[in-house]
Amino acid sequence: MTAAMEMPRVQECVVSACAYNHTGDCNAFAITIGSMDHAHCHTFIEMPAVRAGIDGQVAQVGACQRADCRHNEQLECQAPSIRVGPDADMADCMTYSHR
Repeated sequence: MTAAMEMPRVQECVVSACAYNHTGDCNAFAITIGSMDHAHCHTFIEMPAVRAGIDGQVAQVGACQRADCRHNEQLECQAPSIRVGPDADMADCMTYSHR
């Protein structure tokens, strides 16, 4: 099991429509990545009138459901950090790399 201090950080999120995005930083405590067809950020929530998360908090990757990613080991992300941005959905892990 990965200790919380060893979890990869969300280095950057450019999905400004997400309530957890505060000027390019994700302020959720942890995010979940993965869907059957792409590396979607499941923590993405579009609520324009709401600012979510904690100011100064840097999100971590809590879980990754994309077992086919080269950074994934037992559904834990092993990348040093990730970037989130628009792709197949409103918010996807841009660090995802197929094995």
